[in-house]
Amino acid sequence: MAREPIMDRNQRVYAYELLFRSSHRNVYEAVDGDRSTLDVITNSLLILGLEELAGRRPAFINFTRNLLVREVPELLAPGLVTVEILEDVEPDEEVLAACRRLKAAGYVLALDDFVFSASGTPLLDFADIVKVDFSGTTLEERVRIARDLRRRGIKALAEKVETREEFEQGVAAGYSFFQGYFFSTPVILSGRRIPDQKLSLLRLLPEIHQPDLRFDEIEAIIKHDLSLTYKLLRLVNSAHFSLRENISSIKHALVLLGAKEVRNWCSLLAMQALGDNKPAELILQSNTRGCMAESLASLVGWERQAPQLFLMGIFSLIDAILDMPMAEILSPLPVGEPVKRALLGHPCPFKTLLDLIVAYQRGDWTLFSTHVRSLDLDEPAASRALAEALRRSLWIPRRQT
Repeated sequence: MAREPIMDRNQRVYAYELLFRSSHRNVYEAVDGDRSTLDVITNSLLILGLEELAGRRPAFINFTRNLLVREVPELLAPGLVTVEILEDVEPDEEVLAACRRLKAAGYVLALDDFVFSASGTPLLDFADIVKVDFSGTTLEERVRIARDLRRRGIKALAEKVETREEFEQGVAAGYSFFQGYFFSTPVILSGRRIPDQKLSLLRLLPEIHQPDLRFDEIEAIIKHDLSLTYKLLRLVNSAHFSLRENISSIKHALVLLGAKEVRNWCSLLAMQALGDNKPAELILQSNTRGCMAESLASLVGWERQAPQLFLMGIFSLIDAILDMPMAEILSPLPVGEPVKRALLGHPCPFKTLLDLIVAYQRGDWTLFSTHVRSLDLDEPAASRALAEALRRSLWIPRRQT
């Protein structure tokens, strides 16, 4: 199961599109749309939990003609799902009747890769949102489509938006929503340097992901950041941990938390502070990659390197968080050579594992299979581990930016 964020004009997550890969075979179901959608519904409802998986936001789910007319969308509550109608669905009488029924029941309908044509126009009478493929349209076409949809009272969603320039063009043209990975692309400005406060946070992250924690070193870094110190002490004294003794020092707090909680919570607090001016989804994606990399450690026989793999995952988007070249960010940091090589894009086993995770996050199942084979992994086992890591990462407190 993968999920792709759909952002609003302020780069806040509006919804997630759910993408599913069947684990019953060692290939992906690219042909049977009915099967893929039913797998999404079954797994999101029964295994991961639809509300949790979509972060209590709408979940975009693709529906074929067959599923529409068989009333399958009505298995899901209107407030939980946006019914996405695939581009190859012909608006015959049965399809239009299904759309009419869904609208009357309060469902939000979205048209995928819609192209204006005489045959497709009847579906616009029921559409709340229309997706426009930015990779297959010119700037002039995007502006015209957005204008035409606005006249009909329909919101335009730009998909396959991969650059900041495309995002800004879409905002200027009046698009309401954006799908793609533009938000994870760094905006490099020459002469930018890492502020001292953020440099201390960057130094903290490699330290807490050493195989054996050095509490004195961690304390020395944390105590120079007043905000981080305050948040850590508040955390230790919270009901979540229910500790029954007074905290005498930062080191005392770290020891009481233990290695696992120190890694989890200090990573979260540090990444949120580093990305305080960035979309919350960027921090969530970073942490999810860390959880996924760590979860695969045992499958590839790298249990001892699990902390370094987590660090690789959370650092994989640090260039987009700080808007600086990766090499400049890593230069002053005590990051291990395998992690550094992977983050700089050099071919190595760690890089293959990171590429596998990115392919999984983006629902690129063919590329995912390629990397699974390169690492000699059992594909169903890898998929289960990544799905569990995704579920585990969803507990992260959300902030709005």
